[in-house]
Amino acid sequence: MLNYNIRGENIEVTPAIREHVEKKIGKLERYFNETPDATVHVNLKVYPDKQTKVEVTIPMPNLVLRAEERHEDMYAGIDLIVDKLERQIRKHKTRVNRKMREQGSPKEFFAAQEDLKNVAPSGTAVQTEEEDEMELVRTKQFNLKPMDSEEAILQMNLLGHNFFIYTDADTDATNIVYKRRDGKYGLIETNS
Repeated sequence: MLNYNIRGENIEVTPAIREHVEKKIGKLERYFNETPDATVHVNLKVYPDKQTKVEVTIPMPNLVLRAEERHEDMYAGIDLIVDKLERQIRKHKTRVNRKMREQGSPKEFFAAQEDLKNVAPSGTAVQTEEEDEMELVRTKQFNLKPMDSEEAILQMNLLGHNFFIYTDADTDATNIVYKRRDGKYGLIETNS
């Protein structure tokens, strides 16, 4: 059963908005044989320039669905989010089916009523997802130099990358700095 945790930032979550979110995201249940027990985390934001941002996270036992969308119209943003989540489910189903074919065992988690790779929810044909989309095309190995987060950000910017992995000089843990969409920086700390 899907439970909904809907939060609003700079916006009141009205019953109409709640109903629209639950109706649209509830359509994802048709992709599963049994409705998973999951809490749908929905964050709705309105910025001063009237842009809205919709973020949805659905943590499940073998899969975390997450998408975000910016749009002038919040309702349209919610609709676009559902499209993104459906694509994620279809992509995951394709990977699971491929693994199950290779291992020779059936997977009953996803609904078998329709071939989700070839049929869109409306019944119209869509392009089949390329199986080699997840193909690993390059592997790099390098030694992690001990440094602090400021030096890691400088190194990242010098390389022109949007993330940088390094060993924290104080904790000896492997950390990651990354550039956020708003132009600021984030830090992911690992537990070693």
